Amino acid sequence: MNANSIRVLSIDDHPVVREGIGTIIKSQADMSLAGTASNGKEGIEAFRALQPDVTLMDLRLPDLSGVSATIAIRSEFPEARIIVLTTVEGDVDLQRVLKAGARGYLLKSMPPQNDSGRHPASPRWQEVHSSGDRRWICRTP
Repeated sequence: MNANSIRVLSIDDHPVVREGIGTIIKSQADMSLAGTASNGKEGIEAFRALQPDVTLMDLRLPDLSGVSATIAIRSEFPEARIIVLTTVEGDVDLQRVLKAGARGYLLKSMPPQNDSGRHPASPRWQEVHSSGDRRWICRTP
């Protein structure tokens, strides 16, 4: 792990998604997996403990929605950079979480890597990390 790597927290209730995100992040030279959480409450606690550079937050969590978890984290840490993971574009909750301060969203249907071997969202994770107020959306082609 590079001392200047982007530290990412992954919050998702599906183990295979958390594992896949971890694998993608670990394959990037400039990123590291700071930690994982399987629900909203664990995610808030993990954020407090780890204070990652970027958080990938599932929109639909079993105990506390991604919207509520984002609101809780950003009320305590206003500079938190949260990117929402979702399966549905145009969802009402997606609009709510963006209004709550999420920096953007990724569709879970994105392909795992592009021709360069990097995940298509990796440059955008870096963009969120380096630019505090920029929002972006990553859609499938």
